[in-house]
Amino acid sequence: MPWARHALVAVPGENEEPSPSSACDDHRMTADRQHRSFEDLVAEGAAVPTEGWDFSWFEGRATEARPSWGYAVSTAGRLSGAHAVLDVQTGGGEVLGFALGRAGRRPALLAATEGWPPNVTKATELLRPHGVVVVASAEDAPLPFADGAFDLVVSRHPVRPHWEEIARVLGPGGTYFAQHVGPASVFELVEYFLGPQPEESRGARHPDRERADAEAAGLEVVDLRAERLRVEFHDIGAVVHFLRKVIWMVPGFTVEAYEQRLRELHERIRREGPFVAHSTRHLVEARKPG
Repeated sequence: MPWARHALVAVPGENEEPSPSSACDDHRMTADRQHRSFEDLVAEGAAVPTEGWDFSWFEGRATEARPSWGYAVSTAGRLSGAHAVLDVQTGGGEVLGFALGRAGRRPALLAATEGWPPNVTKATELLRPHGVVVVASAEDAPLPFADGAFDLVVSRHPVRPHWEEIARVLGPGGTYFAQHVGPASVFELVEYFLGPQPEESRGARHPDRERADAEAAGLEVVDLRAERLRVEFHDIGAVVHFLRKVIWMVPGFTVEAYEQRLRELHERIRREGPFVAHSTRHLVEARKPG
């Protein structure tokens, strides 16, 4: 089945198709890397900064099919009709910044939370010009806002949704609109390094479970859509950078600890082509009665 290729989960241009020229560039860059050494590619992947959620470095090195709903663009439309908006676990602010750039009208009140200090700095630099107040707040801490403060709460790929807190800060009739990572996402890569994972791990983040948790917190789930998407890693440097950036995939990952498996995967990619995995995503829209 045809699928749109994009740099691995980059944000801008979420609904755009790659141009023929960029596809040719991808093939040329891939061919060039076929002749580079394991040490060279790994060193490059290990040296790239990991703060923020801009994945543009993966251009030509790793690709991911896109969910059909186009979350960032859809969020822009939601912002235009909102008065007070909170972005939970904003990362480096890339998604909210992109959505604000596309929104027809800017909400009167804009806030975002983030727990990782390098991302707090990055998000503040990116979002302050848009009038967004970025608040440093740990992922598992209560949201530092008053009850009913927002009519729209958004989040893209939160570590975990705290449904009780989301429900608390939403005003009556308010909406939570988010894209979550689903169960066993990119587990082909996880299990390559860690071996078979228990069913408890594979079933975590299941959308049906999240629906139940949201409803238990008093929210009404009005839309829930899930998709499984093809991911390709074209060189070992991309694998190294991905595992350094998305640290919960292989906890404690270092090149030194997994050097032998990395070497074996490098040879496999050179021999057979891209390492293929599958991400899982689901779109959630939930409303607070009122």
